[in-house]
Amino acid sequence: MTELKEKIARLIEAAGPMSISGYMALCLFDPEHGYYTAREPFGRGGDFITAPEVSQMFGELVAVWLYAAWQACGAPEDAIIAEIGPGRGTLMKDMLRALDRLDRGFAARHVAMIEASPRLAAVQKEMLSGVPAPGAYGRPQWYRRVEDLPEGPLFIVGNELFDALPIHQYVKSAAGWRERVVGVGEDGALAFMAGAGAPDPTLLPPGADAAPESAVFEAAPSREALMETIAGRLAAQGGAGLFIDYGYEGPALGDTLQAVRRHAYDDALAHPGEADLTAHVDFAALARIAGGEGLGAWLMPQGAFLLGLGLLERAGRLGAERSAEEQERIRGEVERLAGPEAMGTLFKVLAVMPRGVAVPPFGGGG
Repeated sequence: MTELKEKIARLIEAAGPMSISGYMALCLFDPEHGYYTAREPFGRGGDFITAPEVSQMFGELVAVWLYAAWQACGAPEDAIIAEIGPGRGTLMKDMLRALDRLDRGFAARHVAMIEASPRLAAVQKEMLSGVPAPGAYGRPQWYRRVEDLPEGPLFIVGNELFDALPIHQYVKSAAGWRERVVGVGEDGALAFMAGAGAPDPTLLPPGADAAPESAVFEAAPSREALMETIAGRLAAQGGAGLFIDYGYEGPALGDTLQAVRRHAYDDALAHPGEADLTAHVDFAALARIAGGEGLGAWLMPQGAFLLGLGLLERAGRLGAERSAEEQERIRGEVERLAGPEAMGTLFKVLAVMPRGVAVPPFGGGG
């Protein structure tokens, strides 16, 4: 039993079963034993590999989009370029290098890294220490929250950000929908149970009343609160946001809580603090919040987004005059990033911008 598992069991014995949201928050962010506060989860030596770790092409193309969004919004001279939840800093490293090639005079006043974990912030600072300060925007600065950023039009990117924010789950029982909780079973092990709390009926998706027993519905108020903060900032001061994550396009029933440990799926209750816990993102809910702030929201699969920005052309240039082995490696990276059997379909890209502004490969509407 992990130290965090023992701590969780003691908390449950003292205060009763805890929500899935509370359990996720402890597993991921406990000050002593949390997954993101005490471990190095990213990269081939960690438990999972994110798109920026797959290939430099991902960060380069995100930078192309961000630069185009800046231009489409009038190329404000006091723009702030930000990444929220930057992992090891790989994405920002590739973005800064690409932005420098695009326009050395890119008039961004500020580059910001939004990171709540002091340990991860230290990793990011080391990653970016050797990156020349390109153009006019100087060395990155670190902030714990969006609210701490200086004023100015914000161009913000978040990759695999929302999936790690805690969720609530509700399970259909004979007595109706009840909050799903984590308790301690008769054998002393952690176990999922149906608690006493019930969801607000207006939160349930269509067809919830006819769902069979044991069906699960997920709600994510912490995700919605973060999007409300970001969208409110964009609406008030200008800018655009790009958010890449795995999830679904509309509300649906289903248990998407999952744990990954040592590059393999794990029981979500087996190794608290030693496995990454995530859940799929309801992009429709995030888009609805952005719309409520008067912004437009566009959504497409990651594969279509990268291909629309020239992934194949960039791969061709990157592989030119390389060895056959290197060319095969690059082809493999393209397939992993954009292939329908890999990240291309499961991962979605949400763009949030002022209404009337459209940046390829997204169309009009929003």
